[in-house]
Amino acid sequence: MSDAKPSEFRPSVYSIAAHRGFADALVAGLIPRYHEDNFGLARLTLLLPSQRAVRTVTEAFVRASDAGGRGGLLLPRMAVVGDLDLDETLGPLLDPIGAGVDIPPAADPVKRLLRVAEMVREELGRNAPGEAGLMRQARSIVQSMDRMAVEGVVPVSLLSIDMADELAGHWQDSLRLFARVQTRWRFELDARGEIDAPERRNRLLEHAAATWRATPPPYPVVAAGVTSASPAVAKLLRVVADLPKGAVILPDLDLVLPADVWELLGVAGAPAEPGGMAFGRGDLATHPQYHLKLLLNRMGVARGEVQPWHRAGLSPAPPERSRAISNLFLPPEPSAVWATLPADQRRLAGVRMMETAHPEEEAQAIAVLVREALAQPERRVAVITPDRALAQRVVANLSRWNIGTDDTAGRPLPQTPAGRLFLHLAECWAERAAPVPLLALLGHPLVQGGEGRPNWLENVRRLDLVLRGPRPGPGLEAVSDAITLKQKDFPQLGDWWQDAELLLAPLVAIDDPLPLGAALGLLVETAEALCGQAIWAGPDGRALAGFVEQWSEAAGEALMVLDPAELPALLRDAMDEVAVRPPYGGHPRLAIYGLLEARMSRADLVICGGMTEGSWPGAPAPDPLLAPPILRALGIPGAEFRIGLSAHDLAAALGAPEVVLSHASRDASGPAIASRFLLRIRAMLGDNLKFEEQAVVYARALDRAPSAPAYPRPRPMPSAEQRRVPIAVTSLDRLRGDPYQFYASAILGLRSLDPLDADPTPAWRGTAVHAILEDWHRAGAPPGRLVPLAEEKLAEMSAHPFMRALWMPRLTAALAWIEGEQERLLGEGRRVVSFEQKGQIMVDGVRIHGRADRIDLCPDGTLAVVDYKTGSPPSGKMVQEGFALQLGLIGLIAQGGGFDGVAGTPNRFEYWSLSRRPREQDFGYMEEPVPGGRKKTGIPREDFLSETERFLREAIARWIMGNDPFTARENPNLPSYTDYDQLMRLDEWYGKDTRSDVGDADA
Repeated sequence: MSDAKPSEFRPSVYSIAAHRGFADALVAGLIPRYHEDNFGLARLTLLLPSQRAVRTVTEAFVRASDAGGRGGLLLPRMAVVGDLDLDETLGPLLDPIGAGVDIPPAADPVKRLLRVAEMVREELGRNAPGEAGLMRQARSIVQSMDRMAVEGVVPVSLLSIDMADELAGHWQDSLRLFARVQTRWRFELDARGEIDAPERRNRLLEHAAATWRATPPPYPVVAAGVTSASPAVAKLLRVVADLPKGAVILPDLDLVLPADVWELLGVAGAPAEPGGMAFGRGDLATHPQYHLKLLLNRMGVARGEVQPWHRAGLSPAPPERSRAISNLFLPPEPSAVWATLPADQRRLAGVRMMETAHPEEEAQAIAVLVREALAQPERRVAVITPDRALAQRVVANLSRWNIGTDDTAGRPLPQTPAGRLFLHLAECWAERAAPVPLLALLGHPLVQGGEGRPNWLENVRRLDLVLRGPRPGPGLEAVSDAITLKQKDFPQLGDWWQDAELLLAPLVAIDDPLPLGAALGLLVETAEALCGQAIWAGPDGRALAGFVEQWSEAAGEALMVLDPAELPALLRDAMDEVAVRPPYGGHPRLAIYGLLEARMSRADLVICGGMTEGSWPGAPAPDPLLAPPILRALGIPGAEFRIGLSAHDLAAALGAPEVVLSHASRDASGPAIASRFLLRIRAMLGDNLKFEEQAVVYARALDRAPSAPAYPRPRPMPSAEQRRVPIAVTSLDRLRGDPYQFYASAILGLRSLDPLDADPTPAWRGTAVHAILEDWHRAGAPPGRLVPLAEEKLAEMSAHPFMRALWMPRLTAALAWIEGEQERLLGEGRRVVSFEQKGQIMVDGVRIHGRADRIDLCPDGTLAVVDYKTGSPPSGKMVQEGFALQLGLIGLIAQGGGFDGVAGTPNRFEYWSLSRRPREQDFGYMEEPVPGGRKKTGIPREDFLSETERFLREAIARWIMGNDPFTARENPNLPSYTDYDQLMRLDEWYGKDTRSDVGDADA
């Protein structure tokens, strides 16, 4: 291949077909064309689209050097056209282009973002959202400005657009806001002597193009794999194509696509009439060739002038693959030829489809394919997926076989240890040391590393137990109060918490708005106090350090003052833009790519994963500020343009010798829709489509455990000694209704843990009400003091203000009813003789014990047993059947003299409920489970104690002194607690008609 221009001049533009493998085919052609005996390829300058492409091409040169037996090889100079900082790549390499260029410096992107946010606040005035919302709007505005700059659209173009009648009101408001902010920013840039980074990139490219056009360089220049269709890049590529020793090499330009289909793609930047729309309404922007047509049109090159690159790589696919790929992506009407295509024009030999049930199974199956391929010497594997969660699953599954690899697309900074710690700090600050973010922070792997970490974690676990239940009040003091309340259970926790509180206090103690720079400084100081220098170690720590440094410097010039509550969302949005890429060192023949990283890469086996709608292709993200008609009028590609890029990425991947296209039938949110590209492949190939099934079988078999026998209903049979436990007055109902629950709580001593930050449970509310009423009775039940006492008590219990605000109105109304009822009963001669008092008696050798909420002495000398309920009391039927006997048991203890200072025979058995009265709006009422009037169920008053005693002795005889099994859910229709459902494995046997109920099962 000669490096001189053909006699009939035409631009030197080439295309490497998909089946040839771009990087290897490129190198295979460059070496014989530009290699010199003494200098190798050192005189060649190679323009590439990204740093990743530089590495890919370098690896291809190494492979070609080894395969050709050339030994060492001097590589060409490589410059990255896609970088915004071209003065650091293009300038030094292409001297003297970078020297003496009068191009202003680029504005710092973070400073620009913060300044634009301030402008948005000023424009919106009172309607401005919080700081995090402002930053999101500012981010959208700067992205739209960059989009216009990349396309070479000047801001004044907005003034020439008159679409007021075509746009909805919100689009008009967004357009006006964008135009005002952009104009203000442009004036500020001029005052600073700066320009935006995309504009600076355009100027550098234009300067390079002008310099090369006027003075062609004496060395060869080749632009390879650059597919950006921006006007500035297109101009530079045209100049390179016209150089005497220049060439432009495009990836996967379809030279066999029929001319009528090529025209059907649409205007693509070349309107039929001057001044016409650059993008027509009917343009097929989702076609994989559309962006290449746009590039050629902007270069001023016809497709017929593009020559095929006849060199192939080390492991090309069959030549007919490119023709099949071309037919695969035919537009809707031309795709009708699929029915009559010859077999060789739609053959995708070596391409298989793999369908799995869910993403975890998909990752496992992909790992199986990778493991199998790597077992073959020199076989290279690439996994390509836009789904970063799937990529992480694949990495995790490959560790099963000690195959080390990393996702070259990287992970967002918030998903790394250092990034998560920084966000935990912000969340702990924003939520005023709420339990969940506080424990997440204190238990983070980077916190207090070293020899003292085991003791630190042990205390964090103790703190976790202390903070279970409803959220305490805000701030570190509320946490200290909660620890003090449970000092008896955790005596050593207080000293540890004092040290931990000192580390957090400088941050959490501040709840006033403060400047962004000061907020970042506090986060950094607290992070270093908790972690030392470990926070800045590793790739994620270095990325976090760079992020903090850049934002702190920019915040120093900004006027942003924010509430700590806004900080987590603001930081998360900003940190999501930082990708942490792992250092090299994984398996040398395996790579996991995102779509951008995969361009120009090559492997013997390519696995395309996550091929579902919304993933590949991604869901179109419309510009939130510029409506689609505005974009068309400005000559800017719409949101669907990226679908065409995704299609081109797939077309490139399909050029590998062996390809597996994978998707899951459902994801975390529900059923998933297979990618439209897969549906095309199914439609074109029909019965000729091959499926990868063996890898799925292996993936399922890897974690398949042998079927477990059916689990029977638990019927534990503890020994006679183990059965001899006392019965609490609240436990007899469990013993009779669900013996297994009594067994788990009274014999095994198990208790369920409340979740963190839980809603107040009925048990918690009951404890709070009993504590309030106990203090009130102890003070002599003074009138008008019950409600103020409730407020004080809830504050002492560290009840969260939000919870108090929701519950307090109902509680106040019910307590007011109790005060009124108490005054009425006092007027009738009834007085309280006992409250919150413990008592016990012996029945058949078993201790019966409990606490009486309240016992009153009636005027006739009998006793009234009162039980306070925060919810509805048990029904009369439950009491009648022996499943709600607490009142009766308290009465038996009182009758037997089990309460000090209480003597008499109970004759009234009252539930005082604090809930809403039946069929009324008021709170608080009294009810007795005794038949009378309209109430037909319950136990007659004269039989109440004797019936209760009968039920009690029967239970003692069967389960405590007898040998009946403690059967789970013995009365399945009875309302029951769910604390022990998991322990009894309820879902495995309940409601199933199996023979597993026969026999015993020990818990």
